[in-house]
Amino acid sequence: MKVIFLADVKGKGKKGEVKEVAEGYARNFLFPKNLAVEANKANVSQLEQQKDSEKKKQQRELEEAKQLAKKIDEVSIVIKTKAGEGGRLYGAVTTKHIADELKKQNLKIDKRKINLADAIRTLGTTKVEVKVYPKVTGTLTVQVIEE
Repeated sequence: MKVIFLADVKGKGKKGEVKEVAEGYARNFLFPKNLAVEANKANVSQLEQQKDSEKKKQQRELEEAKQLAKKIDEVSIVIKTKAGEGGRLYGAVTTKHIADELKKQNLKIDKRKINLADAIRTLGTTKVEVKVYPKVTGTLTVQVIEE
């Protein structure tokens, strides 16, 4: 019997897949637990519509992410902090500081999306990568100046 999986079933199939399973397994296990539905014309066409709408949604999100990445490339932020001799900072500038500064410029970016290998510990300008979407990144210019 052909079924469309509504959820991942270990060893049998993943959500959205159409597979052949034993009729007893489908009727006694998959259907009562709402893990699958029978693969008739109506259900298959509904699955196709869901896949199409999901594809359009991902495309729209990708376009929005590319626009945000362009906007990030143009942005430059300035962070004022206390510094000692030789331009060494008291403390460090972290992703949280950068995210807070971006929020002031109406760009809401999660601090976990900012790729900073190590916290900024010196005065000067640094290029910081921001991962906006899988395979879409923007480069932000962070300038640290003395207070």
